[in-house]
Amino acid sequence: MSSPALLKVSGLGKAFGGVKAVDGISFDLSPGELLALIGPNGAGKSTTFNMVNGQLSADAGSIQLGGQELVGRNPRDIWRMGVGRTFQIAETFASLTVVENVQMALLSQAGKLFAMWQRAAAYQRDEALGLLEQVGMAPQADRPCNVLAYGDVKRVELAMAMANSPKLLLMDEPTAGMAPKERNELMALTKKLVAERGMSVLFTEHSMDVVFAYADRIIVLARGRLIAQGKPQEIRDHPKVQEVYFGTGKTFEKSTGNSQVNVEVAA
Repeated sequence: MSSPALLKVSGLGKAFGGVKAVDGISFDLSPGELLALIGPNGAGKSTTFNMVNGQLSADAGSIQLGGQELVGRNPRDIWRMGVGRTFQIAETFASLTVVENVQMALLSQAGKLFAMWQRAAAYQRDEALGLLEQVGMAPQADRPCNVLAYGDVKRVELAMAMANSPKLLLMDEPTAGMAPKERNELMALTKKLVAERGMSVLFTEHSMDVVFAYADRIIVLARGRLIAQGKPQEIRDHPKVQEVYFGTGKTFEKSTGNSQVNVEVAA
């Protein structure tokens, strides 16, 4: 028997000025699953993502996390319910050290960001170092973030997103601006954390090599509607998906020697 869905999205809708950015989409996300949300420009990916996170309010539908309704809650409440998030452009405090950034995330989770500011340097340092160990950044714990390579900054952001022990991690374009080697390292790390922690990941991504190499399942949006969902190979072969991305008659082309796909799509 399959596990009940961790995230259940039903009939989700959002309009801007009469234009339906998201038009009645529904999907589930299972515990321990990496689910990619893809689609061409204007598909409604970012709108969907931001409604799950609480940054946008839904006009219609339901978003449930473990049976609890998220629609109507603000991002802070959703964070404390066990939803972590990383961003397309990594959001860290450049002037703080690596470990201080993670400590700040732990302070925020505990609701002590302002009350304990003067003692922040000592707050849960061991826990912060433990999170950095999981993402391979513990040796650089005392370096300021503004001297790190971009791939390392993304690892710090991932550690920060783990501060609330998320059941669900939302990753917005996690490999944007990264070289191919860095992309693969970050996504392999994410997959490892999913296996170790049993959390689920919903991610948007432009790079089809990342999507097809690491997603357990893919959902595809076009003009605000869900047009396909399934395993990577099912999506690769789906005629509607091929038509939306490339026009009738074209297909995703596999790279020589592996199953990855080297296609970049518009935001």
